[in-house]
Amino acid sequence: MYYLLILAVGIERLAELIVAKQNARWAFAHGGNEFGRSHYPVMVTIHAGLLLGCVVEVGTLHRPFLPWLGLPMLAVVALSQVLRWWCVTTLGRRWNTRVIVLPNSSLVQRGPYRWLHHPNYVAVVAEGLALPLIHTAWLTAIGFTLANALVLTVRVRAENAALGYA
Repeated sequence: MYYLLILAVGIERLAELIVAKQNARWAFAHGGNEFGRSHYPVMVTIHAGLLLGCVVEVGTLHRPFLPWLGLPMLAVVALSQVLRWWCVTTLGRRWNTRVIVLPNSSLVQRGPYRWLHHPNYVAVVAEGLALPLIHTAWLTAIGFTLANALVLTVRVRAENAALGYA
């Protein structure tokens, strides 16, 4: 069942990339400017590594499913998906996996953006820790969390500069 969950998350990521590609085309057609392009391949690699790490660590190191850990982590993953897609639907065509800013557009301040500048990254951090821990893949959880923290440091700076945050 765990491998099916990882497959489902992988399919969801592909769906995100399709939406992002369509939104990027629309944004560029409307004068959008991309920022922080250099870190994007690293971010994609880290996210693919999360899914691969979940499969490899559980399979090769025979990580057990512990209900007292796995079930709460499954709930965290589900909630992170809800938050992620709330972000996507709130931003609409402006949502993207890349940092593309439309000229003369105001900041979105509804949905989860009422409370946080980067709510999608809350979802990413929560999911990146919880998804491996569903099946006690703690090496993957730690590795992804550290790598993601490094790339998010660069990403958030690029996004904040692009959006004009102080």
